[in-house]
Amino acid sequence: MHILFAGGGTAGHINPALAVADYIKERHKDAKISYIGTGDKLESVLVPKKGYDFYTIEVAGFKRSLNLKSIKHNIDAVVKAANASKKVKNLLKELNPDIVVGTGGYVSGPVLREAAKLGIKTAIHEQNAYPGVTTKILSKSADVVMLAMPEAEKHLKLKKKPVITGNPVRTELSLITREEARKKLGFDNRPMILSFGGSLGARHINEAVEELIEHYAGSGKIYHIHGTGKVGFDPMNEHLKEKGVKLPDEIEVREYIEDMDVCMAAADLVICRAGAITLSELALCGKPSVLIPSPFVAENHQFHNAMTLKKAGAAEIIEEKDLSGQKLIEVVEKLIENKPKLEKMSKSAKKAAIPDANKRIYDVLMKLYTRAY
Repeated sequence: MHILFAGGGTAGHINPALAVADYIKERHKDAKISYIGTGDKLESVLVPKKGYDFYTIEVAGFKRSLNLKSIKHNIDAVVKAANASKKVKNLLKELNPDIVVGTGGYVSGPVLREAAKLGIKTAIHEQNAYPGVTTKILSKSADVVMLAMPEAEKHLKLKKKPVITGNPVRTELSLITREEARKKLGFDNRPMILSFGGSLGARHINEAVEELIEHYAGSGKIYHIHGTGKVGFDPMNEHLKEKGVKLPDEIEVREYIEDMDVCMAAADLVICRAGAITLSELALCGKPSVLIPSPFVAENHQFHNAMTLKKAGAAEIIEEKDLSGQKLIEVVEKLIENKPKLEKMSKSAKKAAIPDANKRIYDVLMKLYTRAY
């Protein structure tokens, strides 16, 4: 059995593919796993690190604006697309996979299109509540469409019903209890806030959280661990120092949160972006959240993702245009001081979780392999 994955650009497209690939290899030691991505994006680092065969093509997305720079970019993208299709066709003939799985990003487009033309079985997995352009196009010809969130179906024109699978998430996140995590961190039973904006950080989130930290510093009411990301660590510490804010033992500012499983398990409230995988992890762990969707992503899909947990009663949303330190303080105070509300949100988050996403996707691919679809 040979399964080829295609997807990239962001961790949200790559990690689900790698999680499913690992799940397959655990059950079929002799299965061959290959991956097609781009040579200059995150997949070029993550996939080889996992030990899977990695092949590259050069692709670029199209820009919608009509200025000269965008027109030149789009002409270049057309040339790259044509060259990528030729290379993909030759690669597919050489590799001869049984199934090609697309997990999103521009790179998956030419791979699945050429696979379908060659009669190879194809499947796509959409992680977000609002599907990307690539998914919308490929869903019309794919043999099976898998959706992480049922809300995505209304945005697609499908010939047959999709399979709701959820998003594959890190299983270690659900292996430690709140009590075990707090013991590791040395925390008592006071409420704990966990906040982060991503590996590079998010400036507006850091600025608002800085005011939240200043508000609670010295109160002794809460624990708070914040991950600033690479570019935010020094500025936040400098600003707090300038304001004369001395961080108590209960509040910690980190550049990265290496022990996310421990911090997530210990947290009573999480403040973060609304990436698809992050939300699936929040649901799996049953964590109430304050979501601040990134406005800088295609189709504003983080807002649509956030709305799934908001409607489920598991999250509050602050759009970035409305974000301020005072607004964040108001929302957090109302939640952190209302234990019954947090417990209700936690139960709602757990109800929204799909803990067996890996197995669901695996079952779909095995049926496809045996030509059941």
